[in-house]
Amino acid sequence: MFVQFGPSPFACSSPGVHRAIQNGAQKSWDFMKTHDSVTILMFNSSRRSLVLVKQFRPAVYAGEVERLFPGSLAAAEQDRPQALQAALPGSAGVTYELCAGLLDQPGLSLEEVACKEAWEECGYRLAPSDLRRVTSYKSGVGLTGSSQTMFYAEVTDAQRGSPGGGLAEEGELIEVVHLPLDGARTFADDPDVPKTLGVIFGISWFFSCVAPGLGLQ
Repeated sequence: MFVQFGPSPFACSSPGVHRAIQNGAQKSWDFMKTHDSVTILMFNSSRRSLVLVKQFRPAVYAGEVERLFPGSLAAAEQDRPQALQAALPGSAGVTYELCAGLLDQPGLSLEEVACKEAWEECGYRLAPSDLRRVTSYKSGVGLTGSSQTMFYAEVTDAQRGSPGGGLAEEGELIEVVHLPLDGARTFADDPDVPKTLGVIFGISWFFSCVAPGLGLQ
């Protein structure tokens, strides 16, 4: 896998510095301005499975490279991209996640964005009325401070009208994963499976708040 790291030409996020006096001391903090987001946990009752997505995350890959080969990301500090000398297979940057999307389209509600992402990434047709709002929380508190809202929806195979996979024009290459309930808690607890905190929380919430009402344990 040929890899380069360098400055980003994109404007989906922008860096800044926050300066303030805290407890009598002058301090400064780096931060990134970015969009808030939504995420959706889906339970496919036809398959008795939770719907996740799996995709390559460059930041995760970069973190693994730096962890195993300290100093390898020095190229990112240069004015132009440089080839990474110590590389790992692409699988080092693949993570399991919940279906999610940024709130980057003015005029759409949180629910509408969640439904849009469920279709684009996983191929499920949902209406805002199908969604149950789970909670909202802060993510990336050390760098972005953005907010994320989680939704839940029960789906069936009949609602799946496409294979999903994301939008090719946006560079998305997403694999849909149907995680059987029988192994979901073991999956969530396994530290060797790369996953987001949202996946762990979502699975725990499902078994605490949804499964008992469906007669599922």
